[in-house]
Amino acid sequence: MDRSADLRVLIAEDEALIRLDLAETLTELGLVVVGAVSNGQLAVDFARALRPDVVLMDVSMPIRDGISAAQEIIGLGIAPVVLLSAFSQNDLVRSAAEVGTFGYLVKPFTGVEVRAALVLARARWHQLVILNEELARLRARNDASGLVDRAKLMLQESGMSEEEAFATLRSSAMDQRLTIAEAAAQVVG
Repeated sequence: MDRSADLRVLIAEDEALIRLDLAETLTELGLVVVGAVSNGQLAVDFARALRPDVVLMDVSMPIRDGISAAQEIIGLGIAPVVLLSAFSQNDLVRSAAEVGTFGYLVKPFTGVEVRAALVLARARWHQLVILNEELARLRARNDASGLVDRAKLMLQESGMSEEEAFATLRSSAMDQRLTIAEAAAQVVG
């Protein structure tokens, strides 16, 4: 099954002929081009508004370069960015990596290469989103555990055993229909 068929792409390329050629090529390859803009600031603005699955962006553009635009788009959690460039200098590639881009293609390239990079970028983005959600859940669980431990210590300082402190928290939570962490927050707060 071809999962690229529903891939929504925003193109940012300052050269009109290349921009049009990319849009036509990607459409012929079954991708959906949701927008095609001519500079990095428009890329950020359109990415915010259109929420594409992936942004394909040139590095060198007027008004705002592709690397700083990519940094903002990725930082806002909008979409992965694959950069295009006629240059492959180490400093450009390093800068692209530092801002978290998901690909770097050197011109000239084929449409099939671009599609592969875009599909891969979307898959890696999805993996990153899942990992970040799991990290947030683990942090919340760790914070709740720490809160319960602090509440138990406070109750133990008032003369309860650890078991009694936990039983008190559990009972309070059940009586008020709260989680143990919420009951602990009442004790600590």
